[in-house]
Amino acid sequence: MSAANSVRVNATGAILHAESDGSAASEALLLWPPGSCTVRVWDHLVPVLVERFRVVRFDIRGLGKSSPADDVQAQYALEQYADDACRVLDHFGIARCHVWSQSWGTRAAIAFCALHPKRVVSAALFAANMDAPDVEAQREGSKRAARIQRQAGYRPPPLPAGWRDHETPEAAGPAMSAWRKFDLAAAVEKLTMPVLIGTGDHDPNLASSRDVASAAPNARIEVLENVGHNAILEQPDVALRTFLDFHDSLAAGHPAADGS
Repeated sequence: MSAANSVRVNATGAILHAESDGSAASEALLLWPPGSCTVRVWDHLVPVLVERFRVVRFDIRGLGKSSPADDVQAQYALEQYADDACRVLDHFGIARCHVWSQSWGTRAAIAFCALHPKRVVSAALFAANMDAPDVEAQREGSKRAARIQRQAGYRPPPLPAGWRDHETPEAAGPAMSAWRKFDLAAAVEKLTMPVLIGTGDHDPNLASSRDVASAAPNARIEVLENVGHNAILEQPDVALRTFLDFHDSLAAGHPAADGS
């Protein structure tokens, strides 16, 4: 898939690959991808999203087509990634945006929303987790969900081309470890915008997702049935419907949270 506007954005210590799809007259939507994934991971959802949003996405420094960080210690940090997002939005002339994140990207999205709340209209945080990830449990949960899906006759679409193609693959590990230096629990309490937590019922992140939904002042949770850790790849139709239903509720003026 080719973006309507693919650019290189200068940031502190790195050059970021960023893309924008859709009309500049539409509300902006910033996408944060799962761990070790590039902007391509969203390709199968963007054609629907652009009917409603101006979709913006970028490869974090060290992944995809973005350059590695000049300073490994200082620049592989969620604070830096949040600043990078601001640089990308500024490049496209976007003052405020909605946010949608998946898995590891939800960690970066939480940091962005907490550090730059005036730039965020709403946030859909999928597979939210404030704790150390249990990668093996995530894999097993996704396998269980996939077995149930197959028994029901469902087959997920092929993985998007280039979803894990990196120009500097050796940088992926340091880039992904950035969340360990950030206080996610404190950040969640600062998320005053409407927040949707969407997590699969077979995802071990579900317990932490419920904690996030309880701690964020204006959040609610949707448990995705027969979904594992990575909804946008495992059941993209379910993920998309959940996301759009959330935005329909916002447009209708319904509260984002019920206090539960």
